[in-house]
This record gives sequence, structure tokens and C-alpha cells, in this order.
Amino acid sequence: MRRRALLGAAAALPLAAQAQPACRGTVHLTIDTGWGREAEQIAAILRRRGVRATLFVADEPTHRGDRTLDEGWAPFWRARAAEGHAFGSHTWRHWYFRSDPAPGRVRYVAYDRSGEEVLDAAALCAELRRPVERLQALAPEARVLPLWRAPGGITTPNALAMAAACGLRHQGWTANGFWGDELDSAKHPNAALARRAIERTRDGEVVVMHWGVRSRREPFALVLDQVIEGLQARGFCFAPLPPEGKA
Repeated sequence: MRRRALLGAAAALPLAAQAQPACRGTVHLTIDTGWGREAEQIAAILRRRGVRATLFVADEPTHRGDRTLDEGWAPFWRARAAEGHAFGSHTWRHWYFRSDPAPGRVRYVAYDRSGEEVLDAAALCAELRRPVERLQALAPEARVLPLWRAPGGITTPNALAMAAACGLRHQGWTANGFWGDELDSAKHPNAALARRAIERTRDGEVVVMHWGVRSRREPFALVLDQVIEGLQARGFCFAPLPPEGKA
């Protein structure tokens, strides 16, 4: 009976998860909120391939006319938490850290320069905590890591130090971890991006992508399954980031 139970449990796993051989390397896929247009498509690929990632959340506009941390996205985030993905902060407003105007202060600017603030340590901590607090209200079972990622990966010394003081370590991506889903698809077609990702990804790579990018006409999600399949064929396994992050 125990053997039958184990076989039944194995049958419930995604095919890729059942077939995955011993790892010859680990890739840490991270996904930032973005436009959300291909979110369900990407989630289905990850589920089918048995891939667990780290999801950095911010309250951004989406293709549906709402925002990524609105109530309407609660089922999406609950499903990702149930699948075993981990989460981190990507700031609440998704503005950019531009300079350190004074000790203990950081200049925080909207991408279109429609707003600007100088944050002290308390304000920065609140900006970083707010998205994960909202996420946990939508998906109480979500596992949140003590990691954050600045929009664009752009930090300042003060932003890093103040975030560390409130218990958060910044997580960027590694040298070959930019797979290019934000690039102009006319200049960087999917076939070229997929080939480069499969060939250049190395053990320990921290990869960044998004749940869809508004400006890209040829969505990278169309080749994501091919990329993951190619990396798994090379012997790579996928895992969420550890709580201490990766250099």
C-alpha cells in the first residue's frame, strides 16, 4: 500500500519534475512584476516544468487596467504561493533610486519624473515592506524572503545601507542572468535570446525576467519553455533563492 501511495504521489507531479536527473548546476530564476500580460502563460510553463522561482512584487499597472497587488490578482498570487515559489520586495511604487543627497537619505524618483521624494530610513523601510505586507494580505501562505530588488537593479550606497538596517538584503542578477525580455524584439528576436540564454547560463546564475513587458512586441514567454527545456537538458535544476540571497 505504501508503494502504491508513493507511485500515486509521483504521478501527480509535473512530468519535468518527475524526469529531472541529478543536478549538475542550479539556476535561480527571479521574476519581477512587470505588465502581467503573459503572467498565466509563464506560470503554466513553470508549473509544467517543475520550476520554482523567486517573485519580486511591486504595485505596478497591468494590461488589465488594474494594478499587480489589487484584489483581482489575489488568486494569481495565492496559486504561485501554493506552487512553492518564494517572494521578495520590489518596492511599492516601483520608482528609481537616483542619488544620496545627505547622510541617511536617498532620492527616489518616478520613472516618468512625475514624482520625487527624499526618503529617510523609516520611509525607505516602509516603501520596501508595503508590497510584501499587501502580498501576505492577498496570499497569507506566501513565503517571503528577507530580500529586495530595486527597480532596474539601480541602488545607491544609502539605499543599500538603510535597507540592510531594516533587515533586507538587495538581490540583483548575475552576469549572464539578463535574458533580455525587456529588449526591443526587432533588434533582439526571441530566437537569439533563447539561444544565448541556453548557451550562456552557468551554475549559480540569478536570472531576471518579468510577467510580461509592455513594450516588447514578441513576448519572451513564447520561448521560455524552450529555454527551460534546454537548460534542464544541460543538467540544470531550478530553485528559489536562499534567504541570504546570492552574490
